This record gives sequence, C-alpha cells and structure tokens, in this order.
Amino acid sequence: MSKENAASVAIVEDKPDIRDYLCELINEHPLFTCRHKYHNGEEAVDFLPKTGARIAVVDIGLPGRVNGIECVRAVKPKMPDTLFMMYTVFEDADKIFESLKAGASGYLLKDASDSKILSSLEDLLGGGAPMSSSIAKKVIEFFQKKIPISKASEVLSGREHEILQLLSKGRTYSEIANVLGIKEGTVKVHIHNIYTKLHVTNSREAIEKAFGNGD
Repeated sequence: MSKENAASVAIVEDKPDIRDYLCELINEHPLFTCRHKYHNGEEAVDFLPKTGARIAVVDIGLPGRVNGIECVRAVKPKMPDTLFMMYTVFEDADKIFESLKAGASGYLLKDASDSKILSSLEDLLGGGAPMSSSIAKKVIEFFQKKIPISKASEVLSGREHEILQLLSKGRTYSEIANVLGIKEGTVKVHIHNIYTKLHVTNSREAIEKAFGNGD
C-alpha cells in the first residue's frame, strides 16, 4: 500500500508531547498516516466525524466535560466504520467494559513500546481486537462473571447474530457481504464488535461462545 492510500489515523490526547509523539510514530509507518489531532473530547466530537478517519486513538482520561469513553460513545454512531483504540494508563475492568460498550475495538496501555503500538494498529486494521495481556486477563474475568456462555449471544445485535451464523456455516467475509447486501468492510467492523463483545479473538471462539456447539 502506498502512503497516498494509507489508513488515516486520528489522535485524541490532551498532552501535546504524547499527541505529537503518537502522530510522528504513526507517520513513520507505511500503512498509516496521521492527519488529525485533537486535544480534548469536545473538539473530537465536533470535528472527528468530518475526517472519515479509519482509526481513532483516544485517551480515556481526557479532561473536561467529555472523557475518552464519552467521546467514543458520542462519535461511534456517526463513524460506524471507524475503529477506536483506547490509549490509557488505567487497568480498571469497569472502564474497559464501558469502553467496549461505547464502541472501542482495542485497548492499549500508555507504557507500550513503539513496536507494540504499531503492531496493535496493524492488528486492529487487519480485523483483530488488540489489548495488552494484563487488560485481556481482566476483561476475560469480567466477561466470565457478567456473561454466562449460554447467554453470550444475547449481547449481540440482530445483524451481528446474522453475521456470526453465516460465519458458523463457513461463509467468507465477501460471501457474507453479498448475502446481507452490505460492504465487506462493514462486515469486518461487525466482526470486530462481535469479538469485542464476546471477548474472543477468532471466529471459532465466537461461534462456540455464542452457540455452544458451533451450530
């Protein structure tokens, strides 16, 4: 992929040095370009939907009236195809869950290395739901307590349930898009959300958790 067609990444971070560091790091990667930076949630809510950014990296602890979770909750419905990565120092399971419910697809700690940040963005763009191991462990424990496996499919929307059923029948992303009359990219976004809601990393785990026997 040429830089001209690189995926646009927006940064929402109140600290200028961190905001600039992330943008410079992202711009060094051939798959990404950082074109938009916002210093608070209010500014992001007003202007981020106009950018069409493919990925938004959002600090969960934004100051002011709109924190990172509220920012994602407000913007996600306007940008359903945008992938939101929470970038934070917190390892609070409740904040993680609220971020996921708000529409986040990934979660990354601020002490992550440069290579970890970039590989997580690659993973997110490629269909994964990147999280640090410590965060993943907390989310697994949370979901095990809050969502019994037999009830897992109840957290999915009707469209997500349709897509998961088609996946269980061996359909490809392209075939699912054709069956449902939607774009393949939209299918990928729905699958991101399915994996996030069920806290799984692949279709096999999602099918087993939602349907039990995979049917």
